Amino acid sequence: MTHCDAILSQALKFVSRHEFESLANRHHSGRSFRTATRWSQFVTMAMAQLFGRISLRDIAGNMSAQAHRLYHLGSAKLTRSNLACMNENKPYSLYEALFGKLLQQCQHLTPGHRFRFKNTLYSLDASTIDLCLSVFPWADFRTTKETIKLHVGRNHSGYLPGFTVITEGKTTDIEIGHTLAFPTGCIVAMDRGYIDYEWFNQLSNKGVYFVTRQKSNACYKVVAHHSVQKNKELISDQAIMFTGNHVVKKCPIPLRCIVYRDQETNKQYTFLTNHFKLAVRTIADVYKARWQVELFFKWIKQNLKIKSFVGTSKNAVMTQTWIALCVYLLIAFIKFQSKIHISKQQIVRLLQLNLFEKRDLMALLRGDPHIDRYPPDNQPILF
Repeated sequence: MTHCDAILSQALKFVSRHEFESLANRHHSGRSFRTATRWSQFVTMAMAQLFGRISLRDIAGNMSAQAHRLYHLGSAKLTRSNLACMNENKPYSLYEALFGKLLQQCQHLTPGHRFRFKNTLYSLDASTIDLCLSVFPWADFRTTKETIKLHVGRNHSGYLPGFTVITEGKTTDIEIGHTLAFPTGCIVAMDRGYIDYEWFNQLSNKGVYFVTRQKSNACYKVVAHHSVQKNKELISDQAIMFTGNHVVKKCPIPLRCIVYRDQETNKQYTFLTNHFKLAVRTIADVYKARWQVELFFKWIKQNLKIKSFVGTSKNAVMTQTWIALCVYLLIAFIKFQSKIHISKQQIVRLLQLNLFEKRDLMALLRGDPHIDRYPPDNQPILF
């Protein structure tokens, strides 16, 4: 008789318990609880993400209903006060480090991007998550608004959040851009919020390519013209040097300026890049693919709980957000390992409906018919 663990137990096996406990010891602060552990906190908050629970009372009630199943998950039942205390006081840095570990696991399974070039491609952008002014005063942004900001560099190989930073809302995009260490040879697509000519010069010196939109008021001179096929899309391809007194000191290198017209919208775009070998159409497609990072923000806001929070302190908000991102990577890991062509949203829905079903996870994703291998109560087992 084949035995299967619960679906949730199989999903959590992708998180190495040994590595988790090692990280928990490294990111420990304050005294320990008698029965509650960081693993119990993670399991509880991950369940809350998948079940869509929106309050501490709701989460505690759900855990009480499933108390008889927690032993097989290696978790203990947490009371509402215990969970609130852990979210408030136990460092969220544990889940930030766990996110990095899970990301490394996923990267070994990801397929390549759809472009012909072999360079790693990232789409860089940021999205704000609105908070209540009176409840979250620490997340200062404007006089009438409080937010936190999620900065993501999405890797197009598997569409994973390769670089992720969470800050308060007043942190600008380019501040975080300066802190990111992109690998040599990669291509980074970004919008005009990241324009900093000194940073562009630094990226070029490190062998990092970028694609962005040119500012309309930029002052420059054309130093070379590149031939383009005359059609309705490709207008010009030039090498330029900036002429502004301050800009020329920050960026004394030639850059490539491309003027392109989108046939679908008939809009004209001016792209700026330091990559001189890619085709003009490829540069335009790379910038268009930047929309993938916007789809990532849309997905996590629609499918995970990062718009309403069960705690009010900075640590509680960061804990919930990092655990949500860890759950996203768990879903991505399941998708890559299963090699089944279903969307991440379909995986989330299947997990939500079958979290405590005792059946094979991969069979569930394949859509295999469920066979009840256990006889009904009071029915004798025939040998």
